[in-house]
Amino acid sequence: MTKKAERTTAYIIETVAPIFNKFGYVGTSMSDLTEATGLTKGAIYGNFENKEALALSAFEYNQKQLLATIDEKLNVKGNALEKLFSLMHFYKQYDVFSLPMGGCPILNVGVDAQSNNNLLAAAVKETIKEIEGKIALVLENGVNQNEIHLPVPPLQFARQLFTMIQGAIAMSTMTRDRKYLINTISYLEHLVNREIKK
Repeated sequence: MTKKAERTTAYIIETVAPIFNKFGYVGTSMSDLTEATGLTKGAIYGNFENKEALALSAFEYNQKQLLATIDEKLNVKGNALEKLFSLMHFYKQYDVFSLPMGGCPILNVGVDAQSNNNLLAAAVKETIKEIEGKIALVLENGVNQNEIHLPVPPLQFARQLFTMIQGAIAMSTMTRDRKYLINTISYLEHLVNREIKK
């Protein structure tokens, strides 16, 4: 692939990622994509096999941004609690972070793809597992270094924590009220302090 072709492909993905995320796989029309990119249908499909391949690339683009930020928040200096609080502080501002993406890619694509796109649904499921795994690793290291105490195995705690975070994102998105997000994360911070702090 030439440098120009690579740049065109990257431009298409960056431009259409928030559109697919906001309107969904079925809800995004070819005219939405041509209008946003300023390219013809032929030019877009010259870079992607079909709409499904483009939608998957768009999700992966948003997913990489999200995972990189989660890594950054979990890799701060400090003990397991400080790493968890860093992550939760990020999620208090998650609506602001995800706005340029067209909203939360896990929530939007995860719900939208359930009935109409198995590849996208599987990609979201893998992303959820990856995030839960990252949180579980921080917890496991914290237990091993005697920094925290867990009432359940690390992965189970990580799953519950992430379920509550995603639930708050869903409620905040559906009601257009960010208090759901802020109040839930504040409660989680209290819960973490009470339940696992040594």
